[in-house]
Parts: sequence; C-alpha cells; structure tokens
Amino acid sequence: MLFWFNSLFLSFRAVNSNRLRSGLTILIIAFGIMALVGILTAIASIRTSIFNSFASMGANGFTIQNNGWIIRIGNNNQNVKEQRKNANKKVKTSDQTLPITYEQAIQFQNEFKFPAIVSVSLTATGTATATHQNKKTNPNIRVIGTDENYLKINGYDLSIGRDFNQLDKESGRDVALIGNDISTKLFGPNSSKAINNEMLIGSVRYRIIGVLASKGNTGLFSADNVVITTLNNVRRVFQLGSSPNYQIGVETNDMTMLNPAISEAIGTFRIIRKLQLEEKDNFQIIKSDSIASMLAGSLNSVNYAAMAIGIITLLGSLIGLMNMMLVAVAERTREIGVSKAMGATRSAIRKQFLMESIIISILGGLFGIFLGVLLGNIVSVLIKSSFVVPWGWISIAIIACTGVGLISGLYPAMKAARLDPIVALRYE
Repeated sequence: MLFWFNSLFLSFRAVNSNRLRSGLTILIIAFGIMALVGILTAIASIRTSIFNSFASMGANGFTIQNNGWIIRIGNNNQNVKEQRKNANKKVKTSDQTLPITYEQAIQFQNEFKFPAIVSVSLTATGTATATHQNKKTNPNIRVIGTDENYLKINGYDLSIGRDFNQLDKESGRDVALIGNDISTKLFGPNSSKAINNEMLIGSVRYRIIGVLASKGNTGLFSADNVVITTLNNVRRVFQLGSSPNYQIGVETNDMTMLNPAISEAIGTFRIIRKLQLEEKDNFQIIKSDSIASMLAGSLNSVNYAAMAIGIITLLGSLIGLMNMMLVAVAERTREIGVSKAMGATRSAIRKQFLMESIIISILGGLFGIFLGVLLGNIVSVLIKSSFVVPWGWISIAIIACTGVGLISGLYPAMKAARLDPIVALRYE
C-alpha cells in the first residue's frame, strides 16, 4: 500500500513539474473526449425531446399517409433497393406515391365503422407569416386545415377559446386556432387578448377563436408554431396545386384495440383506393411512436461521426502522450539512475512511469467529460429538454482514456526500466 502511495505521489509531482507539456497533452485528450461526449449528450437531449413530444399524441392513434411521405436524414437507399427488388420479381404494383385525395379521405371517414374517431387534415403551407398591426412572425408557420377531431388525435389542448363548430366546418369561414408561440409573438403573454382578435395570413384576415396550450418543440420543429383552420377554408383560400395530399388521423377508444383498428383501416382504405389482391398497399400506416423512432434513428449517423472524431483525436493524443513520456524518460535519466542505485527495481520504475501516463490521460478525460456534458446540455437548454448525463458514454470515455494512458506509457516505462544505472548516473 505504501509503495502505491509513493508511486502516485511521485507521478503527480512529475506531472506538476512539467506543467506546460502536461497541460498541452491534457488539453489534446480533453478535446477528443469533449467532442465525443458533447455530441452524444446533445443527441441524447434531442432524442429525449422527440420521444416526449410524440408521446403526447397518444399510444392508441395512427395516421394514414401516402407512400411519398418520408422522413430522411442522411443517405438512405432502402427505397431504391425495394424498387429494384420489385422490378426483378416483376411484381404488379400500383403507383406507390399516389396522393390521398379529398374524396378518398372523406369516404374513409364515412365508411370506417370501427369504434374510433377519425380526422382528415391537409397541410396548406409550412412557410406562412402571421401579422397583427405592426407585429409579424417569422415565415415558418404551418397552416393546417382540418376538423373538430384533429386536436384530440394530435394531443392538443385549448388554453382558451373554443374548437370549430358545424357552421365553421361547412362554411369554411375565416376562423383559426393558433399555437402558443404565435399568440405570444402577436398579442403578448396574455393569451386572452388573442380571442376574437384578428390576424393576417398572407392577405386573408382570420378571426382567432382559440389559443392552443403549449406543447413545446422536438428540437427539429415547434408544435406551437401552427395555425389550424377548417378543411373547407384551406381548400378555398390556398393554392393547393393539382393533387394535394390529405392525411387521415385515427384514434381508438382503447389502446388494446389499436392493431385491430389498423387492420380494419387497411382493408377499408384498400377498397377505397381500388387496389387488387396482388397489389401492394400504396399508402402507409404510421403510429406516433414510429415517427419518433424514425426521427431518433436518423440521428445514428451523427453518433458514428462523433465516435470517429473521438477515436481520431484519441489516436493523436496517444502519439502525443507517448512522445511526451519518451522526453520525460530522457530528461530524468539521471534521476532513474539514482533511484536504481538506491535499490529501486525495474518493476517499480516501470509502474511509476505507467502511472504518470495514466494520470495525465485520465485528467484529460475528466476535463473533457466535464466540458462535453456542459456543451451538450446547452442544446438541452435551447430545446427546453431535461438535463442529460450520458453515464454509459462517460464510463466508456474513462476506460478509453485509461487505455490510451496505458498504451502510451508502456514503451517509455519499459525503456526507463531497462536503463543501466551506471550509464544513467553518467548521463548529462
């Protein structure tokens, strides 16, 4: 025990005596660990925010989309491979990106007899600007046309005001529900000021009948930066092109009935889309947790990039630390000779230099972990997510730093241990 204490004391003294050289090596190691832990902490924060946001949509609902609706971050050749496979097999398929029409969506809403609520919606634009008097929002507002079931299916609550009534739906008059971000931007923190007030979306004047309770954001988009109006209003006001793509939301009364509801929905919609038995579905069923999984899964490539950065930097740190330890052996050759002359064994000399190398590496790792967690959680603050400490990656970082210190110090320690004490004492 006394031996290890003395070795540790001598190692710390050696590190302290070469502060500049040790400090630079520690900083190099810290940079690699900071990049690794910081990026992975930020990704963990974004992933937590995504799942929390989509969890509010409920576990007993799903959406029917056409196959053209894809979330993709990075390169994904899966669809190309699937198309080539179908082409090689000569399987009869329908147009896989055929949009869902208004008539098909309304027909499904009328014919779907499962105990569930159904909502038809259409995103008119994602780049609208809302204006009230001299106040104006950024051009990043989503305008959605829908019905009275949309709020429940998508996990929205009204903070103040009312939902659409039958007259709103049938007439398509210019009334709207607005998200909390828009209300705060145009009317201040008191959302009651927005009710029965007016705002401009483009050149159309909308009367605000309700303000939605805040849902927060996923880090990728804000759920509070939205204007919801009726389906007939969107069809009347906006230029939707020749083939607008409608979405159908379904929420069952019981989560245990979700899979039967999906099966019933597939059968009903295949009939509406006039698909033959041998044809594949030209639409897709998406559950809220599936969307979250797709978004979170798309961040995996960033994980790999972070690991690559960390590995490359640690390899550079390994070479730098080894060079530093070799210089230390050369500078302390006479000291090693004195220690051996006083009875120090090869094992003791080797352990001292190994310990010194590991201490420098671990100090760099701890400093990098602290900076990485701090840097990563700045992202948590920006996206209003919870504080994240990636204990698993921290453990891996500490083990990696210990390994770097051990490998870097092994050759210099063996070189120091093999020095002849007579030659070492004559060294100048």
